[in-house]
Amino acid sequence: MNRNGIKWDREETILAYDLYCRTPFGKIGQNNPDIIELAELLGRTPGSVALKMHNLAHYDPELRKRNVTAMAHGSKLDGEVFEEFSKNWTDLSYQAQLIRAKKQNMDIGEVIDIQDIEQIPSGGYREQMMKERVGQYFFRMSVLNSYGKRCCVTGLSKSSLLIASHIKPWRVSDEMTERTNPSNGLCLNAFHDKAFDIGLITLDKNYCIVVSKELKNAEMDLKTRDWFMGYAGKQILLPDKFLPGRDFIEYHNNMIFQG
Repeated sequence: MNRNGIKWDREETILAYDLYCRTPFGKIGQNNPDIIELAELLGRTPGSVALKMHNLAHYDPELRKRNVTAMAHGSKLDGEVFEEFSKNWTDLSYQAQLIRAKKQNMDIGEVIDIQDIEQIPSGGYREQMMKERVGQYFFRMSVLNSYGKRCCVTGLSKSSLLIASHIKPWRVSDEMTERTNPSNGLCLNAFHDKAFDIGLITLDKNYCIVVSKELKNAEMDLKTRDWFMGYAGKQILLPDKFLPGRDFIEYHNNMIFQG
């Protein structure tokens, strides 16, 4: 169905916002394969979808501070969707996948890989598990893409070695506002992810790397020490959106970092 020229509805806007969160700002354009795919699903042009994503960016507070979205003009619906789901990231990802499945006449398990979810009996627990799996996928893709699929410490771009690390751990994060919030994430290589997870490194308020005394005093060969300590005091590579939340960094400083 051709919907060009027809006003965007709520479901379409949710899909556009979900894709916006998972797309580097600099790659929002009509030639992006993901945007082309969504345009085909909605019966709209890639240019129309890209424009809608730019309009949603109008409400992104971090981008507005940088005056990145000065030419964008969001609608009332855009603002409502942005406001609603920026306070409930898990529901954004889940609702988007339900909408996508409905439009493709498919089950949500066919739209996104939820692995062994079919083995769980239907009911509230199964739905909760589905939300959790979809939310984890959304978090990983949003974080990695915001950092251009590069480790924010080393610049490593090998995807198989990259992890979307939580700043405030999943187990203590609020389900709606923190667990799948891209601002609660860092793109790290597996080694620095482990060091960050157990508090051997952290970030300061300027996004610079702080190395703990525990790590400084650990035995290691000279090359490893030079490699590890070489990043101390240096600012991480910042994402093009979803800057690490200062509240999350403060939590990591106070509760995780070993000092």
